[in-house]
Amino acid sequence: MKYSAGRLACGIAAAALLAGSAFAQTQPGSEDSGPRGEQWTGPARMEMPASRPSPAPTPATETGDSFDAAFPRMVSEPVVQGGLELPAPLVQPWTVANATKLVAAIEGIGTEGLDPADYDLQPLKVALASGPSEELDALASQSFVWLVEDLRDGRTPMDAREQWFVVDPDRETFRTGDLLAEAVANGDIAATLDKLAPTHPDYARLRDELATTPASEADKRKLIRANMDRWRWLARDLGSQYLITNVPEFQLRLTVKDRIISTYRTVVGKPGRTATPQLAEMVEGVVFNPTWTVPQSIVKGEGLGAKVLANPAWGKRNGYVATKGANGYISVVQQPGPGNSLGQMKLEMPNPHAIFFHDTPSRHLFANDSRALSHGCIRTERALELAITMAILGKGASKDEAVEISTSGKYTKVMLEKQLPAYITYFTMASNINGEMATFKDIYGRDAPVLASLDKPRVRNRSTVPTDEVIVIEDDLQDS
Repeated sequence: MKYSAGRLACGIAAAALLAGSAFAQTQPGSEDSGPRGEQWTGPARMEMPASRPSPAPTPATETGDSFDAAFPRMVSEPVVQGGLELPAPLVQPWTVANATKLVAAIEGIGTEGLDPADYDLQPLKVALASGPSEELDALASQSFVWLVEDLRDGRTPMDAREQWFVVDPDRETFRTGDLLAEAVANGDIAATLDKLAPTHPDYARLRDELATTPASEADKRKLIRANMDRWRWLARDLGSQYLITNVPEFQLRLTVKDRIISTYRTVVGKPGRTATPQLAEMVEGVVFNPTWTVPQSIVKGEGLGAKVLANPAWGKRNGYVATKGANGYISVVQQPGPGNSLGQMKLEMPNPHAIFFHDTPSRHLFANDSRALSHGCIRTERALELAITMAILGKGASKDEAVEISTSGKYTKVMLEKQLPAYITYFTMASNINGEMATFKDIYGRDAPVLASLDKPRVRNRSTVPTDEVIVIEDDLQDS
């Protein structure tokens, strides 16, 4: 399929303002589905320096089995180790005025979808009635710490977050002890807690929806609360430019300053082991006219390797090139072309799950209402438009360069000088692409454990490490 600059101008006009000019025509790497061990004879690889952040270290447990273990007394002066200031102590002195404000914050925390009963409200009130004391300091500090953890990280324990693999940077940005010290110093308890709220407009919309939903609609209120919590699992601020897809909605959005610039229908993973996981990754490049290394489940399991070797003419018509090693191992690579199973592009976003966004020759599937059909990767409508836009926004190529590359028919990887985050999320209540609050079918059954956790006492000493198995997707891309 040929795309001209004029035909694509509408979809990428805004992005063209940010056009850069650096791009590279490179060899396919092993992850980009080139033949393993294949020697490349084309131009040298030209990639921008990688700038993916390292995963944030898991913070030390901030609560323990006793007040002494949970809130050790520390010197009042900040301690500097290795050039980094350690967080403030997790117990601070509380005045009656500050503790009274904390009680008010806990009593009003239902507006954020949380339960005041989780924060030891009654013992705190009893201690407050007796005036300043070490007991009040310990109880108020403990309640404040728990509020911070839930508002910043989410209340849902990790074992109820199925296939959730996002590293939340907020624990490092908004350190618990520092927030506690700030709150008792300035006396504005509510404002300190308010700064933890997710900035995405959908969180505020869900909060407003909760406020207008009567207590008699208990199931709806619980669903709203669950989806508010899902926003807290992500970074508080998603960035100024990003991709975000809501898997149950089958939609992808290109977003600039929380405003939707473009939307694209998607095909996502089938339920089961091929369900699409929830990730936050960086798009490092765009591969135009990709190759596809066929997984061994097809090469060997379905006999494709032997078929291509026995009938090279058939293989050539279908774009397949087979290589048999001395040890008998057969690899099959589908070359770029209109029938390539990855279509005309893929977004380069390395991750241990082998999940990425890509095109597909089976574009008729985007007309289906239910599109949980893939083996995990996300097939994207109008993928070439998206690829060119990403190349421009990421300062990897100008509009003219990107269009020329895309229509060349040659495998080309454009590395992005400005990498964009991509969020693969799972919301069953959210704003749809028309801006209306809507509910979406829970295609993977991921609501049940989150909803159940809301009925249980708050889990203390929660792990921040995902507990689910990392399933490496072998997307065979074959449609039924």
